[in-house]
Amino acid sequence: MSQTPAAGVPTCYRHPGRESYIRCQRCDRPICPDCMRDAAVGFQCPSCIAEGAKSTRSGRTAYGGLRPTDASTTSMAIIAVIAAVWLFLLATGGGASTWYNRLALLPVGRCIPADRPDQYFPRITSEAVCTAAAGRDWVPGVADGAYWQLMTSAFTHVEIWHIGFNMLALWVLGPQLEIAIGRARFLALYLLSALSGSVLVYWLAPEGGSTLGASGAIFGLMAALLVLAIKVGGNVQQLLLWIGINVAFTLFGRGISWQGHLGGFLGGGLIALVLFYAPRARRTAWQSAGLGALAVALVVATVLRTAALA
Repeated sequence: MSQTPAAGVPTCYRHPGRESYIRCQRCDRPICPDCMRDAAVGFQCPSCIAEGAKSTRSGRTAYGGLRPTDASTTSMAIIAVIAAVWLFLLATGGGASTWYNRLALLPVGRCIPADRPDQYFPRITSEAVCTAAAGRDWVPGVADGAYWQLMTSAFTHVEIWHIGFNMLALWVLGPQLEIAIGRARFLALYLLSALSGSVLVYWLAPEGGSTLGASGAIFGLMAALLVLAIKVGGNVQQLLLWIGINVAFTLFGRGISWQGHLGGFLGGGLIALVLFYAPRARRTAWQSAGLGALAVALVVATVLRTAALA
């Protein structure tokens, strides 16, 4: 049998039939034991706890990004996408897959035998001439409008050592940068570094070649981590040694795109300067403007190169 509190006795504002001699430390309304929530000092009611949760600002990194709860999430997501593309190519023929030429960066189009997509006719550079003969397919390059190759090439690998090295480097470098700048800025750093490497390949690599791999983006992460270490006064000797070893492999290894590595490194360095040295006042605006300016410059460079190859 329920009892009605006597007149003048305080009652819980959420349960009017219950006596209450405890008040919410935030709104000062009486609350019963069922409505009491532990707070820094005393108790708060459920409504004030919910309102406080909405108004509490998420923690931010020292450079403006939201602090990730798991700094490896973005890197692992990128690794998963790259691994999926690699498995897809492997299942469809690897370097002989018809998708190889569609995803890799081809500065100009190429004419390939319909039954041997891993071969091409270097002397045929016109789609009309290529398709005039039976058994030939034309694969467009960036200069022909396949601009997606500037980005898809950075997610494409064929050799297992290539994807293995790049993903190991991403797994090591990525979380260190994501915890420093947040998820969105890290993703921008990775993608713009990859695009910077591809654009320099488009300009300086042989027109008839093909380039693929995440190495440009990885070199961008190396440059960004170097800038961060210098900014915070960290020990850069081991990082410089690692970069030096990779530069040596780039210069003396066979079949390695020095253009992609250099472009990614320069792009990552510029992006890091924007992210780490932006003025504290209106930092996000400065960072957005800097990254936007770099993106526009890369687009303009791509258009100019396409016009030069026309």
